[in-house]
Amino acid sequence: MGIRLFVRLGGVVAAALLLANTPSASAARSGSCGSLGRLSFDRTKLMASEVAAGSPLPTSAAFQEARVAAKPFCRVQGVVGGTTRFEVWLPEPGAWNGRLQGLGVGGMAGGEPYPAMADAVDAGFAAVGSDLGHQSGFLDADWAIGHPEKVIEWGYAAVHDMTVRAKRVIAAYYGRPPRWSYFVGCSGGGREGMMEAQRYPTDYNGVLAGDPTIDFTRLALGGRLWGQLAMARAPGGDGYIPAAKLTAIAAAVVAACDPIDGVRDGVLEDPRACHFDPGVLKCSGADRDDCLTGPQVAALRSIYRGAIDSHGRRIYPGYEPGGELGPGGWAMYVSGQGPRKSTQWAYAAAFLKGMAFEDRAYDPLTFDFDRDVARIDAKPVGGETLASAINAANPDLSGFRRAGGRLIHYHGWSDIGVAPRRSIQYYESVLARSHGSRSQRLAQTQGFYRLFMAPGMQHCSGGPGPTSFDGLGPLQAWVEHGVAPERIVAARKDDRGRVVRTQPLCPYPARAIWQGVGNGARSEDFECRVPAGLK
Repeated sequence: MGIRLFVRLGGVVAAALLLANTPSASAARSGSCGSLGRLSFDRTKLMASEVAAGSPLPTSAAFQEARVAAKPFCRVQGVVGGTTRFEVWLPEPGAWNGRLQGLGVGGMAGGEPYPAMADAVDAGFAAVGSDLGHQSGFLDADWAIGHPEKVIEWGYAAVHDMTVRAKRVIAAYYGRPPRWSYFVGCSGGGREGMMEAQRYPTDYNGVLAGDPTIDFTRLALGGRLWGQLAMARAPGGDGYIPAAKLTAIAAAVVAACDPIDGVRDGVLEDPRACHFDPGVLKCSGADRDDCLTGPQVAALRSIYRGAIDSHGRRIYPGYEPGGELGPGGWAMYVSGQGPRKSTQWAYAAAFLKGMAFEDRAYDPLTFDFDRDVARIDAKPVGGETLASAINAANPDLSGFRRAGGRLIHYHGWSDIGVAPRRSIQYYESVLARSHGSRSQRLAQTQGFYRLFMAPGMQHCSGGPGPTSFDGLGPLQAWVEHGVAPERIVAARKDDRGRVVRTQPLCPYPARAIWQGVGNGARSEDFECRVPAGLK
């Protein structure tokens, strides 16, 4: 959610394939940078200026990283409807690769994604990003109170508006529109990419969506609030799990379930095959850091099981065992600095007080899963419901497929920000709209949409597995040359940035299976194969 993943170009094969369609340095330019400010758009004001190499780059409420421009570019600033800000950054004509890259924003944040835009421009893309109608941090939804129009902007309208305007700005500056357009985002940015494919299927030729917050309402309630209330309401007393106990939990999970893929490496290739019972850690005497109290056992079981109402009806999937440790793991999301001082609590509380109930005094401890989930989903917002305005769960991607779009969707199996199984459920819902046998439906769906599950990856990055990989290069090769990604090689790096292990990410439902040769530290030691039960 608050952690960014900006996938850079890479991969020798993909790079070689792309060279054929890269425009030459002599590309014609029809307008000067300054003249772009005089372009006429509906409900839009523009301002344009040249940015020299070495100049300080701007920051926003959500992205405050201080950087300088590596290369000169034309900066176009726009405001739609007097409130929603967007920017288009244009490389010099000789440096432009003929492509547009739209960038997403995570969490509930508002702010132009300047670091990602800088990376895109450095790689030769024209880049566009929006503040989604407000300026705020990742854990802030106060802006939504009394402003349903801002919820619509944040939900879907702002990204579409920035994209349409960016293409016109590009055409005016370079004398032609982008040949190819890509959207890249993770977490909330992944949700925005999925929303684009569902609502505006011709905006982008390719979408790279990571760990997307697909069911945003259900994620905030069943994914974030559920675990916090499971600890607060645990049978027998306080079930809060302090960070000091995570080492023992992680070790017990690995001891019970590694290896799944044949290689003992501390990474669960598919945690669904892990049937870990937290009861094995129950303290036999006094409470200690290497064991769990009865209430803590009950709370941890509830977190792994996922959210259900009192009738046993599923609200949201549970989180997976494995990956409990690390900077992007449970210490930040679940435990925090104390009871209800974690990222999950802050996220859920902000959503409930802002978008859901619009009441700054609301107490999340009073939440009722039987009554309030459906009430929040159905809340009217600008002529539609809150769920339809902000959830990107529509399985109908037929328009995107007909337009020739390609979607690479990835998710970390150790993600404690967004339940990994929700991505699989969404993929299966798209699959169900195809026809024929399962193998025929898989072939139809994989013709335009592929899901890659990343073992050991936490929310958008980090974790115990090989989590460094290029998704944009394979997406470009698929869009521009018809080369579908059969595997994406991920790397594990040490503290000095050296690659110490590689492993393939496989298109779901296939997963990487060690072939029994080598030491399991090289991608070529693995085969992507569909387990018998998923064919």
